[in-house]
Amino acid sequence: MLIPSIDLMGGKIVQLVQGEKKKLEFDNFDYWIERFSRYPIVQLIDLDAARGAGDNRSLVKQIVGQLNCQVGGGIRSLETAQELLNLGARKVIIGSALLTEGRINQEHARALADTLPRTALMFALDSRGGRVAINGWRKQTSVTAFDMIRELEPFCETFLYTHIDTEGLMGGIPMEAVHVIRRATTRHLVVAGGITEQQEIDSLDALGIDAVVGMALYAGKIRG
Repeated sequence: MLIPSIDLMGGKIVQLVQGEKKKLEFDNFDYWIERFSRYPIVQLIDLDAARGAGDNRSLVKQIVGQLNCQVGGGIRSLETAQELLNLGARKVIIGSALLTEGRINQEHARALADTLPRTALMFALDSRGGRVAINGWRKQTSVTAFDMIRELEPFCETFLYTHIDTEGLMGGIPMEAVHVIRRATTRHLVVAGGITEQQEIDSLDALGIDAVVGMALYAGKIRG
C-alpha cells in the first residue's frame, strides 16, 4: 500500500533531501488534501516539532480532521500522544522519545503500550549509516534499528523504518536493507526512503510492507 507523506515546516508542506536540504515547498493545502483523500492513510510529520523549533499544531489539527493520518514529529510524552489521538490521528509515530541519553527507553514504551491502544502505536526506526538518528534526524546515536526492534517489539503494532541515506533522492530504497528489517520483526512494517517507482511499491506490498512516498508524488514521478 502506498502511504502519501505530508511533511510540515514553517506552516508549509515541504520535501527535504535526507532530512536537511529543502527541495520542494507548497502552501496549497486544499489541493494536496483533496489529492490524498482517496488513500486509506496519510503520514503527517511536523518537522518543526521534531526538531524542537516550534510546531505546526493548528495545521496538524486541520489535516487530521480531513484525512486519516498517522502523525509524528515531536511526540515526546504520553500526554502529547493522547492529545493527537483525541484530535483524530489514527496512529502516533514515536521516535526520539524512545531513546534517553543513548539508551533505549523501554519504560516509556511500556507506559505508552499500557495506556494507549497498541494498534495506535508506531515506533520509528530512522536509520542513517546503520545507526538510529533522533531529534529530526539531527542527532546520531550508536543504537541500531535491530537494537530497537529487539527491545521494543512487545510494545507496538507497527515499526516505521526510514532509510535516511536515500530519503528524498528519488533513487529507490535499497531492498536488501528492507529484507533484513523484514526478517527481524513479526510486526507490521512500513518503510520510507527514496521510493520512486510503482514497481518498488508492488515489491514491498508482496512482502506485506507498506510504502511511504513523498518526493516522488510531489514531483510527479508517481501519480497519486
